Amino acid sequence: MDMMSNRLKEFRARAGLSMQALAERVGTTASQINKLEKGERRLTLDWMARLATALGIEAGDLLPTTPSTPPAAPRPPAPTPRSEAAPGPTPPARDPRDLIPVRSAARGGIEQEMFLDDGPIDYIARPHSLRHVRDAYSIYMVGESMIPRFRPGQLLHINPYKPAQAGSGVVVTKTDNAVLIKEFVRSTEATLVLRQYNPPLELNYPLGEVRDLHTVVGLDEP
Repeated sequence: MDMMSNRLKEFRARAGLSMQALAERVGTTASQINKLEKGERRLTLDWMARLATALGIEAGDLLPTTPSTPPAAPRPPAPTPRSEAAPGPTPPARDPRDLIPVRSAARGGIEQEMFLDDGPIDYIARPHSLRHVRDAYSIYMVGESMIPRFRPGQLLHINPYKPAQAGSGVVVTKTDNAVLIKEFVRSTEATLVLRQYNPPLELNYPLGEVRDLHTVVGLDEP
């Protein structure tokens, strides 16, 4: 299934709404609605929840159908919000704020570097350690460079705002978009020093090559 395709245009037409009218209901622009319909912008869980409420459908109805999945029956569109209007449609069963994205990764390059694909590949229930953390995410461990601390297939939970301490597991994104999962050793005015377990290496990177340094705060077994 093409993860960029969706049924937004179909349900907008059923509701008799222009792009501009739908955009006003969800608090965006007609241009963004056009990009979502064409698949030029990824239809994230947040977008699905907002659009489904405005169209009076379930969020899952916006996903492409498969031969074994019959098209969803149309539902009446939500009324245009007014201060005196009755409550709108029931929101999705799970609040998107209770979920965090899982970032994809593919190993490549030297020193077990990884390169992330565009956008999240999944969403999981927000772990307790990230209960109120903005921009939190999870990422799969790929490769054997951090055995025994991290093993291939483990899902690491990341707090992008927690300062790294000596010995912390970290996700480092370089300016060339390469990503490393290592152990933080120290940071000087010019250099970031990391530790790799397998084979044992101490890695030194100029800070000018480092875009982000995020701390691992938990993990799930594969």
